[in-house]
Amino acid sequence: MAVKASLIGWAMLMLGVPLVGWASAPEPLNLSNAPVILTVSGNIELENAGHEVQLDLATLEALPQYAFATSTPWTAEVNHYRGPLMRDLLSHLNADTDTVHVAAMDGYEADIPVSDFEKYEVILALTKDGAAIPVRELGPLWILYPFDQDDALLSEKMRFRSVWQVMHINVR
Repeated sequence: MAVKASLIGWAMLMLGVPLVGWASAPEPLNLSNAPVILTVSGNIELENAGHEVQLDLATLEALPQYAFATSTPWTAEVNHYRGPLMRDLLSHLNADTDTVHVAAMDGYEADIPVSDFEKYEVILALTKDGAAIPVRELGPLWILYPFDQDDALLSEKMRFRSVWQVMHINVR
């Protein structure tokens, strides 16, 4: 009887151990047939393609959205931009980092301290004035600072961190 109880206890322990790991694991993101517009790699827990996550527009739009109006050094007037806050995107992916390395379609790259995302409402802009941002107008994805909300954002250092035509983020 003691052997049977011991075996049952051992079996329950062995079956229960994997469940502990599964319970705390983030929900995986499914790949859809939609075009991938952003790849995030590096120190993230949420992955759907090897050791990275590939995101389509619908997935990015499903995240909480934030909007602001601002002028930029590259546009002629004040425009309304919308997209997920960068801090929310990184949180959603369970990213653990102090810096992200962002690569654009045109080959431009920038390192951005995550502290910027905590201090300012930096978004991954998906729309400008209610419409998708065309590639020829710095889209489809743009890491955008609310330039009109703080004069400190008008510095050259901060402008170099506002990457347009974003295609890859490496969480370092």
